[in-house]
Amino acid sequence: MQIHTKTRMNFFSKLILKTLKNRNLGILKNHSGSETGNNLRFGDFCNFTLYPKLRKIHLGNDINIRNYCNILVGNDADLSLGNRFFMNNYCSINCLEKIEIGENTLFGEGVKLYDHNHEYSSEPEFKVEHQKFRTAPVKIGKNCWLGSNVTVLKGVTIGDNTIIGAGCLIYKDVPANSVVKNKTENFIEIHKR
Repeated sequence: MQIHTKTRMNFFSKLILKTLKNRNLGILKNHSGSETGNNLRFGDFCNFTLYPKLRKIHLGNDINIRNYCNILVGNDADLSLGNRFFMNNYCSINCLEKIEIGENTLFGEGVKLYDHNHEYSSEPEFKVEHQKFRTAPVKIGKNCWLGSNVTVLKGVTIGDNTIIGAGCLIYKDVPANSVVKNKTENFIEIHKR
């Protein structure tokens, strides 16, 4: 009896996941501004939010998006993912103007891209706007590797053949053929008994 219930739950879980994947694939392929290449794969619980008046979304061939990833493309925005792009678990791309990622580029887990910041003011009092943004394009070259938990902010260009180490916050341009590392040190203190 217990094995039969487990098998039934497995079947329903797989059916739900398949339904969600088909829904997301439909969203991508049926949007008027979308061009999708061959062999697009994405994992479980991915979310694609495509605004109705987006300018363009181009997905190249052999793109692999793992589990729990989010892609948002706003009105008048342009997103381009090159051939053989790989995005690991828990990544997000948040595009309100333009984000371009070159071919053969891969993201470690938890990479976040933002081509925008919230507008804010400090006079007469400090206020962060919830629905007003300042935008600038993000461009990541080909053959790049962004390690786990990298965050890339608006206006950044990362050149071809570049490695960005885990945990880096990228807020200015990185030239081609570079390696970027966090320069943090661990301080280990041993307590005497």
